[in-house]
Amino acid sequence: MREVARDLVGATFLVDGVGGVIVETEAYGPDDPASHSFRGPTRRNATMFGPPGGLYVYHSYGIHWCANVVCHEEGVGAAVLLRALEPTSGLRRMRVRRGLDDAPLLCSGPGRLTEALGITGEHDGLRLDRSPFELVPAGPHVDIVAGPRVGITRAGDLPWRYSLRGSIFVSRPRPRV
Repeated sequence: MREVARDLVGATFLVDGVGGVIVETEAYGPDDPASHSFRGPTRRNATMFGPPGGLYVYHSYGIHWCANVVCHEEGVGAAVLLRALEPTSGLRRMRVRRGLDDAPLLCSGPGRLTEALGITGEHDGLRLDRSPFELVPAGPHVDIVAGPRVGITRAGDLPWRYSLRGSIFVSRPRPRV
């Protein structure tokens, strides 16, 4: 799952032609206490245990949707959270959906990303290699940095957050060293 999280940074992700370059991800695995799959399959997280290449969408705190790429063999719950995206296609639609103009804020965070792209629970379980999705792998030489995950209370220190070095579109800036 960590390899998939790294590989997704720099990839282009579109939903019905709206989207851009993935600039930030987080990995969640089956032995990870912060993962929805940690306690086993439930009705809510069933997609996470499905075949790789599906989209696992869940409602976070009853407020916003979060989108994850399922990335392990069927029966093993592992996924990569899409945390942020640099908007490049369908900006007008994103701005209307989000009600703002500021490009760096359109998709900088899991809830903002899903709102801008129009992803809801109806997308849960859909395959990423079929319409309405388009996922184009990143080219070579993507400069990726790793660090601790954010917004979680368990296993937050694991360096499973990956982002495009220097991107202004990430959900939270990296701390200065």
